[in-house]
Amino acid sequence: MASVETAAKRDSSPSSATATGRGAEGRPGGEDACGPGTLAVHAGEARRKPLDAITDPIFCASTYTFPDSQSVIDYIEQEQSREEYGRYGNPGERVAERKLAALDGAEAALLFASGMAAFVGVLMAKLGQGDNVVFTDECYHRSRQFCREHLARFGVETITVKTGDYDAIDAAVTPRTRLLVSESPTNPHQSCVDLDRLVEIGRRHGVETMIDATLATPYNLRPISAGVDYVLHSCTKYLGGHNDLLAGSVAGAADKLAPVRDLRGVMGGINQPHSVYLLLRGLKTFELRMQRHNENGLAVARFLESHPRVEKVYYPGLESHRDHAQAKKYMRGYGGLVTFLVRDADWRATADIVDRSQLCRIAPSLGGVESLIEQPLVMSYYQRTPEERRQYGIPDNMIRLACGIEDTADLIADLDQALRA
Repeated sequence: MASVETAAKRDSSPSSATATGRGAEGRPGGEDACGPGTLAVHAGEARRKPLDAITDPIFCASTYTFPDSQSVIDYIEQEQSREEYGRYGNPGERVAERKLAALDGAEAALLFASGMAAFVGVLMAKLGQGDNVVFTDECYHRSRQFCREHLARFGVETITVKTGDYDAIDAAVTPRTRLLVSESPTNPHQSCVDLDRLVEIGRRHGVETMIDATLATPYNLRPISAGVDYVLHSCTKYLGGHNDLLAGSVAGAADKLAPVRDLRGVMGGINQPHSVYLLLRGLKTFELRMQRHNENGLAVARFLESHPRVEKVYYPGLESHRDHAQAKKYMRGYGGLVTFLVRDADWRATADIVDRSQLCRIAPSLGGVESLIEQPLVMSYYQRTPEERRQYGIPDNMIRLACGIEDTADLIADLDQALRA
């Protein structure tokens, strides 16, 4: 199969050049690189599309035909840029992958059916029996579960270290370590990784690094520019942006992603054509949406920090956050996710505040145009013991708010009435 890099080179679009390489400020394409808004609209797309449509069509074919046997041989021997079978690729998927690579400032990107599918795909392709992975403790709980319960069955050891403890990360690396995995920011505590230190540890030990940057998005954070090997996104969140699709992506060097692509073709963790279309459509307004998410997140965090019923706010854009300096160093903005603790409240009083919200919807996930609110104890950790919740840093009085793109004043007014009632 042709690589993403080959496909990008064959694209007649000027924007296809932005899918490979990095120039000034970590942007793809060199000195004449476009900004994130332009990349979100044009990167990876052909200038002229089928039937002169301005949008890329939805290709629902599961198989693709050849005019003769020699064409099949040419396709195999010359690695021609075309499709053969839907499990190995889709024309719309190739466009989305080139666009995502451009946004991340990476050489290539690979699309999966969900963020978890992307995470599992990388680890399954990169780790084997006897290897180990060093994992920070604030990563997504389902990612931790996959490592702890499923990778272990294949003889892969997971070493968990405290997020932000770089001496512990360094000490945890052994000759069997193949991957260092973290998130930035983390969910729900919003801890931010010092990317330079993580990359230095990885390179000194000859170990690859991966950052789940779902909460940051490529608009706010570009780990590839700092030397991180793989950047993971749940495209279900900000990149899709409308709470109407599931998708995941991983970006990095084309040669390093090649075995991950091969494994995806075997496992079949691909996305459906209509979901790819929705992702491409959502990305057109990605920069505009992120600007509002950033504005709402910071304004709401500042409001909550000054509210008498709020004990603590977790938001990296606040100077009170322990990782504010690192966030300010690496990030353009701080996103729409705000976590806070209600002062002197048990789980029921906290749930009452969530229930009183009239504008925010009670739901998991984040990154869509609608604001969502939930109590982590109830939504994600209800079946965990109190001891486990304490271990994960999930107190009973915690609320997680994913700010959408509504008017800031309306979000604040809704929170205020819910807190004061």
